[in-house]
Amino acid sequence: MNYLTLEHITKNYGEKQLFDDITLHIDKGQKIALVAKNGTGKSTLLKVLLGKETSEREDSNIFINKSITVGLLPQEPEFNPTDTVLDTVFNSDNPHLKTIREYEEAMILGKHGDELQAVLDRMDDLKAWDFEVRIKEILTRLNIRDMHQEMGTMSGGQQKRVALAKVLIEEPDFLILDEPTNHLDVDMIEWLENYLSQPNKTVFMITHDRYFLDRVCNVIYELENTHLFKYKGNYSYYLEKKAERGEIELATRDKSRKLLQRELEWIRKQPKARGTKSKSRVDAFYDLKDKNSNFRQTTDFKLEFKSERLGKKIVECHNVSKFYGDFTAVKGFSYKFKKKEKAGIVGPNGVGKSTFVKLLTKEIKPDTGKVVVGDTIVFGHYNQEGMQLNEDKRVIDVVRDIAEEIPLSNGTKLSPAAFLEKFLFSRKQQRVYVSQLSGGEKRRLYLLTVLVKNPNFLILDEPTNDLDIVTLNILEEFLLDYPGCLIIISHDRYFLDKLTDHLFVFEGKGNIKDWNGNYREYREWKREQPTETAKESQTVKKEIPKPRDNQPKLSYQQKREINKLEKEIEKLEEKKSLISEKFNDPAITPEEIKDFSIELNQINDKIEEKEMRWMELADMSG
Repeated sequence: MNYLTLEHITKNYGEKQLFDDITLHIDKGQKIALVAKNGTGKSTLLKVLLGKETSEREDSNIFINKSITVGLLPQEPEFNPTDTVLDTVFNSDNPHLKTIREYEEAMILGKHGDELQAVLDRMDDLKAWDFEVRIKEILTRLNIRDMHQEMGTMSGGQQKRVALAKVLIEEPDFLILDEPTNHLDVDMIEWLENYLSQPNKTVFMITHDRYFLDRVCNVIYELENTHLFKYKGNYSYYLEKKAERGEIELATRDKSRKLLQRELEWIRKQPKARGTKSKSRVDAFYDLKDKNSNFRQTTDFKLEFKSERLGKKIVECHNVSKFYGDFTAVKGFSYKFKKKEKAGIVGPNGVGKSTFVKLLTKEIKPDTGKVVVGDTIVFGHYNQEGMQLNEDKRVIDVVRDIAEEIPLSNGTKLSPAAFLEKFLFSRKQQRVYVSQLSGGEKRRLYLLTVLVKNPNFLILDEPTNDLDIVTLNILEEFLLDYPGCLIIISHDRYFLDKLTDHLFVFEGKGNIKDWNGNYREYREWKREQPTETAKESQTVKKEIPKPRDNQPKLSYQQKREINKLEKEIEKLEEKKSLISEKFNDPAITPEEIKDFSIELNQINDKIEEKEMRWMELADMSG
């Protein structure tokens, strides 16, 4: 079934052309990603998909199947600040969602009697219990727990997770997701990968997360130089075919340049008063010149900033701890950073990663222990909270205010204009105001303001959010050769694997594990470890009271029954532990969660039944 078709779409933004005669088809079950540089029209194309924008060509065709429901996750969702999470998530005309909302409110408010029974009856009538299980699973996976918290009190990341939960709970036929992995930790991302990979899901997404693209998508569209290129495969396939296309274009361009050179020499030899005989060749020359100038520009340059010299002493932490009331962010951490060290920081949201960085940079003081920073250290700190660009300044002036010349590692210098051009800001774009940039372009500019100061200890806090893949590739190549110390806080697994050689893993309660290896290796090791539930079942098996040796009131058959019950209860406890462990598998599906929940309830009932019988026999013995 065709969900959406765009044909001959052309769109301009002022003097800039965004797309020229592009075509796009989306069918049921497809998982499509759009890849493009920031500022090239991704957001506008989303508006066309949603029917909010039209094409400028008369022969354009925009078909959106009216029989399907569409769910949108915007890049920056907006909510009524006084609405609660409960109001937001269950704000729907869907009768199931309305009834489940009533049930949740009844549970939260502690309703009972006839009022509660009426809600339970409606849940039964609509057969909404399975739906309620799926909702609970989505909310739990996205760490949304306080249903009465007002949206206005939540961070941008929390609001994005609520928006994602809302669109998934509504279960539309067609999902349109703009940067769905932003603000998700790795467990959440891996769960979302499995959720969206289900055959019945139809998805169109914009994301920079390359592992996510590789594991979820089966079609990739690339918007480049106003044209749309289609690749029928995942991200790995896209890279392979794009490389082939690049080689063909280079060969064609080289051939075209040689032909252009020959034609240019011929043109120069001709007298000014050309006859009609040569006019066709002159016209062909100008056509060739236009064609040659329109070849796509490559970004084969490298960023090579000059960083300040590092002395012998870098940064040292000696038994550092930091507390906020009952919350322990860092506990007893000791470490000495070495030259050219590249470390990643990983862990769930809210465990103290940002606090740790502020301790290193001495923005805050530890409660115990000390942090020693070498005299030669110049910190460069990129973080989402610190992006405060003057919206009324032109792009070029933002860089000029920091430096009139940018020294490079090879001893040469770049002007601010040449420097910006290297980082994909064209001369024309350098003249626009910051307020006119897209969200991704602003983050790219902010990153430049950090790098241009030539730090020798660079800290990047979620640097990949909203950056396009082209920019990420440039940044990665620079960081691979970066001569200073590097710390990366990120949920982008691809970015971490490519750049870091060891990890600081935040395990909660202030505990920080120094893991020697990349993130992929850590995750593989983590999956092999027994869960806390399994550990408890191995080390603290449920104690079953032993009947006293003297049991005059028990018959032989009853004694045999007691022994049999003890063995059966032990086996049921082991089975319960195994099923409980399955809930920690990031690949678990909603259907499996439902099946395991039913099985777990049945096991609990059997354990309770057998324990009650055991107790009866034990009482008889006394």
